[in-house]
Amino acid sequence: MTLGIILVINPKNTSSKIAVYRDLKLCFLKTIKYTDEQIAACGSIPGQLEMRKNAILQELKDNDININKLKIVMARGGLIKPLKSGVYEVNDKMREDLLKGVMGMHATNLGGIIAADIAAMTNARAFIADPVVVDELDDVARISGHPLFERKSIFHALNQKVVARKYAKSINRKYDELGLLVVHAGGGGISVGAHKNGRVVDTNQAFDGDGPFSIERAGTLPAGDLVKLCFSGKYSEKEVMEIITAKGGLYGYLGTTSLTTIEKRIAEGDEKAAFIMYAMAYQLAKEIGGMCTVLDGKPDAIILSGELFNNSNFTRDLSRKIGKIAPIALYPDENEVDALAMNAIGVMKGEVEVLQYS
Repeated sequence: MTLGIILVINPKNTSSKIAVYRDLKLCFLKTIKYTDEQIAACGSIPGQLEMRKNAILQELKDNDININKLKIVMARGGLIKPLKSGVYEVNDKMREDLLKGVMGMHATNLGGIIAADIAAMTNARAFIADPVVVDELDDVARISGHPLFERKSIFHALNQKVVARKYAKSINRKYDELGLLVVHAGGGGISVGAHKNGRVVDTNQAFDGDGPFSIERAGTLPAGDLVKLCFSGKYSEKEVMEIITAKGGLYGYLGTTSLTTIEKRIAEGDEKAAFIMYAMAYQLAKEIGGMCTVLDGKPDAIILSGELFNNSNFTRDLSRKIGKIAPIALYPDENEVDALAMNAIGVMKGEVEVLQYS
């Protein structure tokens, strides 16, 4: 089957992962890393646009990948306005909202813009799929506890949707017939979604909000103590946000985001490292248990996806606590690049409807 060439772009805080698929097969994969000095010199995330785009174009050129033969450029979606699940073509309005950061600013905001710029240089089309702002929440899930605040749907929609559909296919069921608890635990936050008949009706806000702590995010913190910290005069707003989103979790407790380093420390007898890893599994189990009630205590399965589940001790500790709730399905190597490529292939085959952002 000849479908054409797909370029996948996944910007992260200090890197950009790119992949090229030719006729459904992965033929090139590369992580482009940026130094702290390069990032700082750009001044802001929008300021990184040209640096990241040029680095991607140079990498493609160095590996003899002709961009003029691209058919689709598929990027990980950023923090745009809340929308329903699906594949969206990058248009001027989306580009404007990505640059503004209408729901927040993150490196993924650059994905759709870079995809559109590269597509404009060729005859390709630019898309994003299931960005983190996919919003299918039940109204009751939006209630926070005070009318000044509303719970928001910001989670790993791309990863969760792909593994949920994969699992449904593996048991010869339709995704929209099942009640699933889906966990994604990757390099950033950890999200737990309650999937009911094809919709994520509740989820923790994994970007800068609630839920278990993760590799670098603090998760839910004691509210009163957080307020006192904010007004202590010791930290700026930016520094407090860094504590919550980038310098918490494993990094805050253990000084590293490297799971390999932490595993080595545990193997060498580091009791603190072992305890903190167990605490992360403990918090995640509590989140899963709480989200179980959204499905009336009877999920069809619990799906675990993301790199954290390559850690056997963490997965064992978690499974012991949740194993009696429902069958567990494990997808530790599911990642954004594969998920984006699957959506692009769906567009090529005409199996996926292309939606318009407004």
